[in-house]
Amino acid sequence: MIGKRLSLATRLALMIAAMFSTEVEARPALNPQHEAIIGLCIRNAAFGRAWLERTLWGLRDQEAGWIGAEVPNTNGTQDLGPMQINSWWIPRLSALTGRPPEIVRVWLIRDACFNVQAARWIFLTELRANRNYWKAIGAYHSSTPWRQRNYAQAVSGKVTARFQSN
Repeated sequence: MIGKRLSLATRLALMIAAMFSTEVEARPALNPQHEAIIGLCIRNAAFGRAWLERTLWGLRDQEAGWIGAEVPNTNGTQDLGPMQINSWWIPRLSALTGRPPEIVRVWLIRDACFNVQAARWIFLTELRANRNYWKAIGAYHSSTPWRQRNYAQAVSGKVTARFQSN
């Protein structure tokens, strides 16, 4: 009888977990080879600008995506790749690159350097529009002011944690 109860409890737990798995995709274990690739992409995207490299690392550490990531959001969009670029950006990136949206989507998911370059473009676009570094950090994540503030604060913590000894 106890074995059946445990089995029923286990099944129930798995069913509950499955219900929530559509909201949040499980993060895979860090792949050191992928992390090295992402790091190289970040360094290249910064073009030797330390402030931009630190910014991209802050965004990357906050987003915590991975090569191959397709994380569904509750609003029907998805966050793609290492920098978790929202699928909302695909039409703009498609127009910018002159490539079909389907191709841009695949690149965001599978090409770490394209993903990081897209993150760089989004951040710098927001920086030009807002003329405020922390507002641009927040706008990378959301157009809602309170979400922007919370996100900017979280990224600030990530940058501090990563570069506190530098």
